[in-house]
Formats: sequence, C-alpha cells, structure tokens
Amino acid sequence: MTTLDVIANDISCAHCKASIEGDLTQAPGVDRVEVDIDTKAVHVVYDDTETTPDAIKAKLTDIGYPAA
Repeated sequence: MTTLDVIANDISCAHCKASIEGDLTQAPGVDRVEVDIDTKAVHVVYDDTETTPDAIKAKLTDIGYPAA
C-alpha cells in the first residue's frame, strides 16, 4: 500500500469529511481515507497497482474538494 497526503482547502465541516471519506473509499484501489477538518488534510492509503495520485486528486475535484 502507498499513501498520499493532500490539502483540500474547501473542507470546512463534518459533512465535508464524511463526503470525502465516503466517496474516495469507493474509488478503485483506495483502501482507507482519513480527513482532518482542522488542517484540511486528506490522507489516502491506496494500492498503486490500481490507481494513481492523479486519479485520486481528480476524484477529489469531481466531488467538489480540489487538492491545493
């Protein structure tokens, strides 16, 4: 497993956290997602044989939380 840490400046509340964690966890190759509301950090654990950092960032953008 590989990790990716990004900042998504549009994170502001528990709903944002739940949306990101729920939607990204469903993406192919993503194993685990943790969002810290205070720091706006998104920590993703993923299988690098199934997805890429660019694909994860694109998914974040698609759900309304583009990576900074």
